[in-house]
Formats: sequence, structure tokens, C-alpha cells
Amino acid sequence: MNAELYVLPLVVRIERAARHTSPGTDPHAGPTPGPDTGLATGPRVGPRQGPPERTDALEAAAMAVLSLLDDPGEWTGELHAWQSTGKIRKVVRRARGAEWRRALALPGRTIEHRTAEVRVHPPVPLDDWPRDLARLQVSGTELTDTAAPGPAEPPILWANPALEMSAGKAMAQAGHAAQLAWWASDAGERAAWRERGLAVSVRTAGTQEDFDSLVAAGLPVVRDAGFTEIDPGSCTFVADAPWLYGRVSSGGA
Repeated sequence: MNAELYVLPLVVRIERAARHTSPGTDPHAGPTPGPDTGLATGPRVGPRQGPPERTDALEAAAMAVLSLLDDPGEWTGELHAWQSTGKIRKVVRRARGAEWRRALALPGRTIEHRTAEVRVHPPVPLDDWPRDLARLQVSGTELTDTAAPGPAEPPILWANPALEMSAGKAMAQAGHAAQLAWWASDAGERAAWRERGLAVSVRTAGTQEDFDSLVAAGLPVVRDAGFTEIDPGSCTFVADAPWLYGRVSSGGA
């Protein structure tokens, strides 16, 4: 396989499950363990409703990427070829209803995280997507948070406050940041991260000065290739965790 011609597909479900909550419960409140993935999820009840929270979707996308990196299973060959040149392109598409059910029928893995569900598929040729993924919309994925996210726990993926990104773009960028953080972690650090369910927090840096300080701290930095929405070379995300300082591992997307 030619890794430069491969891309990692992510599909976000533009519906969310109603959950057992008390009146006034923060939608970002603590999750319960997922029975299949071991990652964060919550009990589903009732019909599907509105789109997921933006932060939940970004975190789910990052966790989906980490899940595949940690345990590629039968897709080891595709993953190795995709990563081998350092080109880590990701494309986020959106689905609901029958579209989502068709995505579930294709090879992949679904991560459930609070209000969000994101499915990661094995890398595919850039010009030869499976039909049921190719037909999904890639633009117009706009999500918002209806409540402030809870306290952040490391690793924290900090977004550049100066850049305007659609939810789909930001999900891909958060996935890049998580991947760079994984590459920069050693076996023991990965094992500890795995014990925490490969959890991440995604937040926007408070000020540009804060973000620039993180960029200068030797942390993994995502510098966008400029295919969509923003200028080439823009720093979009920084991955921040105590063990990552001084381990510069920036990459294009």
C-alpha cells in the first residue's frame, strides 16, 4: 500500500442517546464504563435526540484514533502503511439514521463517550472509499456545547483560540494531537494511559499567549497541511501532559 494515498475515516453520529440523568445534570458529567470498548460511555434510554455536545465529539474522535493505534487488530497492515510516511490524514463525515446503520455494517470500531458516538474505520485509499462512507457528507458538521465542560484531566488537547474550525475539522485535528501524543509516549506511559481508558480532555486555550507558550514547551504540536479551512502550517492543537514536556513531536496533517 502507498501510505501517502491513504486516509483514516471517522464518522460522527449526528444524534445522541437520551440518558438517565437528574434534573440539571451537566451533560459532561462522569460516564460509566463501556461494556465493549472499556471507554467512556453512559446508559442509553429512550429515542435518539439532537446532536452530541461539541467537546464530547472532539474527545470521542481522539479516543477513537487512540483505540485503533493501541489495538489495530486485523487492520495492523493498513495502519502501518498509513503511518509509515508520517502522513496522518483524517476525514470526518457525519451520519444519522440509516446512514449510521450502514456505517456500522462496515469494518470499524465505535467509541461512545458521553453524548457522542464516533466510528473509526481502517485506513482506506484516498480515491477509493467504500461507497457507504463516500456518500456521507463531510462539510457542515457544526456542533456546540450547551454547558461548559467539566474539569480537564491530562492529557489535555488544547485548541488554538485564534483559529475558527468546523466541528469536523476540529475533530480531525484533535485526532492528530492524540496520535502525536501517543507516538511521544513510551510503553509505560501508554500502559498507564490505557488503564485510564485512553481518556483525553479537549479544551480551547484561554489566550493566544497561553497557546503559544504550550507550543514553545516542547510538546506535541499539530501543524496543519492546509487542505481545508485554515492556512498551511497553522498550529491547531497542542497535546499537554506532564510526561510530554520536552518531547517535540510536531506533525503535518
